[in-house]
Amino acid sequence: MLDNIQQSIVSDPGFWVLAAVTLISALMVVSLKNIFHSALALILCLFCVAGIFILLHAEFLAAVQVLVYVGAVSILIIFAIMLTSNLANKRIVQVNKQVLPAVFVCIVFVIGAITLIAQTDIWQLSDMPMPEDNIGTIGRLMMTDFMLPFEVVSVLMLAALIGAIALAREERA
Repeated sequence: MLDNIQQSIVSDPGFWVLAAVTLISALMVVSLKNIFHSALALILCLFCVAGIFILLHAEFLAAVQVLVYVGAVSILIIFAIMLTSNLANKRIVQVNKQVLPAVFVCIVFVIGAITLIAQTDIWQLSDMPMPEDNIGTIGRLMMTDFMLPFEVVSVLMLAALIGAIALAREERA
């Protein structure tokens, strides 16, 4: 059953379009010189990842992706950029002079990741059928077995939000 789902997703042209747009927008995030344009490319990348989740029949993850990452984190980044006046200034040269070492590190990372993925079997597809009520199962697990990690992530996000506000207020003062 999972092989059929996997094959149908890979044969879907929508998957390849979303994957290509995701990769291109991810490259734009790290290569554009204007940080605001990079933030917009990040939003596009996150939307495409949500589309891939939908193709994988993980609608809950797609909704969380859009609500948390696109709706909250990206907007927070854009607010931080807009509140920090010096970052949007056109006179600031935002050029990375470490392109060659970065490309080398990326190539080493990709080769290492592909080697590890090829040698391990940790991401084998399960033969177990998917539960009928995915969202209910996830909610029940988050409120029972994974309550502590869920609360830790909530506190971490709150701390990041308070830190961003504090940093933005200090720059304005």
